[in-house]
Amino acid sequence: MSEEPILPPLEPPAEPPVRRRRATRRSHIPTDAEGQAELIASLARRAYPSIELFVFSLVCGAILGLGYLLDSQAVLLLGILVAPLMIPWVGFLLAILTGSLRFMFETVMALLISILFVLLGGLLTGFAARLFMPITFNNVFIHSRLWLPELIVFALGAITLTISFARSEDKPFLPSVLIAYAFFLPIGATGFGLGAGLPDVWLQGLLVFLTHFAMTSILGLITLFVLRLRPSSGGIVLSGITFAVFAGIIIVLIGSGGGSQPAAPTAIPATATNASASLPSPTVGLSATPNPSPTQAVDSATPSPIASLGTAEVSPVPLTLEITLPPTDTPTITLTIQPQSIYGKVAANEGGGANLRDAPGGTYVMTLLNGTIVETYSEFQVLNNVTWVKVFASVNGQRIEGWLLESVISYATPAPNFGPSVTPAVTSTP
Repeated sequence: MSEEPILPPLEPPAEPPVRRRRATRRSHIPTDAEGQAELIASLARRAYPSIELFVFSLVCGAILGLGYLLDSQAVLLLGILVAPLMIPWVGFLLAILTGSLRFMFETVMALLISILFVLLGGLLTGFAARLFMPITFNNVFIHSRLWLPELIVFALGAITLTISFARSEDKPFLPSVLIAYAFFLPIGATGFGLGAGLPDVWLQGLLVFLTHFAMTSILGLITLFVLRLRPSSGGIVLSGITFAVFAGIIIVLIGSGGGSQPAAPTAIPATATNASASLPSPTVGLSATPNPSPTQAVDSATPSPIASLGTAEVSPVPLTLEITLPPTDTPTITLTIQPQSIYGKVAANEGGGANLRDAPGGTYVMTLLNGTIVETYSEFQVLNNVTWVKVFASVNGQRIEGWLLESVISYATPAPNFGPSVTPAVTSTP
């Protein structure tokens, strides 16, 4: 026997935690049929709607409605932060992938109820807004329109939420916030527009929601395919139908300009008049006094006393008094032309609004969002072959005046002719 000590076998060095975690993630999506069936069943259980979805949707809808009433971005952000986790939306995608009509019905109904809760919150606060008219609704118009930067962010959120939910047991809070932003803000604007009576806002908000839902669902399905989750035969058919329907919705809505048109005005204070119509009836102002005779002669015979001073006798002497009055001006008729106001709305093609300046090409004052009602009296200036129009707008209850480019204003009536015109001068004497 050897007297050398028996040493235990050396254990292989352990992998660093980062490498081991990465390896686990890479092998998290099984490739065999049995493993994939177990994974999909586990994901479906996690994505099944719970009571939290409805409770947080109700709270979220109330806060979003308050944010639209106060026209506050901060309150709207708070409403999105308390929104429920949007994992039932991932469950809807899994139901399409597996071809499970029952699971798809359950997830669709859960999403529909949560959306109705948010719509209800906007509807009630919209009715309340009628008591505080007139107020500004800039955020309502913003979130009922399509914006390219937001579409890009929502696309990243859909992809990230799908990957995070499939590859990790943790709750994907951040990408869920992006999906809630895409779904709930336009739906809240839809309800608020219905309640407040804002023309076309509710329809535009509904079209924006459909566009967001279709785009994110298509990207989520594609992500599940990229993750090598193999659909069933029924899932292939259902996925094809879903792709066709959602792609058609996106093409029709974006192609027809749905949700991307400038916002309709909330109210027109007065009926705008056509600038090419005849001038209004002049206001005649008479400034005259009666015209007496220039010279008036008054003859008075004031006899002087007759006194006898011996042989002398004083006879009465007639007195003539002349009164000369200053002549008065001849009365004239003065025409006072009252300026006619013309109402329009800001309708910039880019940026979602237009910059108001204190003078043509002057210092920046503020940004008027698309849909803001402006009032002009046809006062304009041409600077470097660009027409600037002086406008008045009501922002947060204050009357603001400044200059806008004429090209960013859309008029309720035919556009006025910003050109020199002859001003009639009429004088007459009686």
